[in-house]
Amino acid sequence: MREVLVKVIGTQTDAGGEESRVEVVTRGTRHEKNGVSYVAYHESEVSGMDGAKTLLKVFSDHFVVVRQGLVEQNMKISSDQKCDGQYITPYGVMNISVDTKKMDMVVCGDYISLYAAYDLAIDDQWQSANTLTVSVREEE
Repeated sequence: MREVLVKVIGTQTDAGGEESRVEVVTRGTRHEKNGVSYVAYHESEVSGMDGAKTLLKVFSDHFVVVRQGLVEQNMKISSDQKCDGQYITPYGVMNISVDTKKMDMVVCGDYISLYAAYDLAIDDQWQSANTLTVSVREEE
């Protein structure tokens, strides 16, 4: 297991065209097993998910975001694919759909770069257009 620096930038554009942006830089860990890269880090107050732990599972053709703690989520990002799941909060459970419009992945040695553009729906109602950009590199 190696120490890494994780940078996450998320944008969300709602139906009114208003965009919100969150940027987090944090320390985490990375390891590989059976050709899959695993990156783990803790969310912060800035992301709105303070106390949650995030695990990125980076496969050769897709990645999965797993959150556990105050919120729980399992979100698969796969090119041109719609994936359904649940978002569990202390206030209740929401059925979500992630419809990936574009995805780019680079895994090269000590560096990982992930990008996804996707639409988010809750209970089959469109909520927002989103982007997620993640870069992971070993600490120096």
